Amino acid sequence: MSAALPEHIFADLTEAAFADTEAMAWLASPSPGVERKPLDRDGGEVARATSVVRYAAGSRFSPHRHERGEEFLVLDGVFADEHGRYPAGTYVRNPPGSAHAPFSDEGCTILVKLRQMPDADRQPVVIDTAAAPWVPTGLPGHWRQSLYLSAVSDETVEIERLAPGTAIAPRLLAGGEEIFVLEGSLVVDGANHWRGAWIRRPAGDAAAMASPEGCRFWVKRGHLPATP
Repeated sequence: MSAALPEHIFADLTEAAFADTEAMAWLASPSPGVERKPLDRDGGEVARATSVVRYAAGSRFSPHRHERGEEFLVLDGVFADEHGRYPAGTYVRNPPGSAHAPFSDEGCTILVKLRQMPDADRQPVVIDTAAAPWVPTGLPGHWRQSLYLSAVSDETVEIERLAPGTAIAPRLLAGGEEIFVLEGSLVVDGANHWRGAWIRRPAGDAAAMASPEGCRFWVKRGHLPATP
């Protein structure tokens, strides 16, 4: 029997947070065959939330509307809804007011953020990161794929890649950042984080990052509130 879903997990967005999703237990959702690992959450079943969600093969979620938007990255398998099929590596943004009935014939796992978009953010996005180009950042051994650049806020979303031995010097994060390690390992302020690690660094943080072995990670920046 799965444990009950807590309503408040790392809910204060001005605080640092970390979760090793590979070590976390799956918790049931209201839909059979759909389970989740909550990373941050503020509310009940309708909540501002960041989660890893797993769909068993043939499972589906009932039709629903995203009043504050939804974004997700398909980590494995194929996620689908009435609008299309999204294989592993696909990044999707469904803006506030959008609706769908998701399912997965093959089974899949996604990283998903719910109810975290401003009302003015109306730009839908679908990007196949397996085909998107890598752009050098100017730092040797560091490349990025741009997934989203907001026209109404300071938010950006990217996938970044570090070659083995690459280090990024500390820099001020005016709007904080969230990282999800997709492969390899990433050292943040001396702590080593492996695949499946979720890291939230609040606004004003200035931690250094490095990857002795090389890594690839999803990152969102500029969306976290300043410390009161």
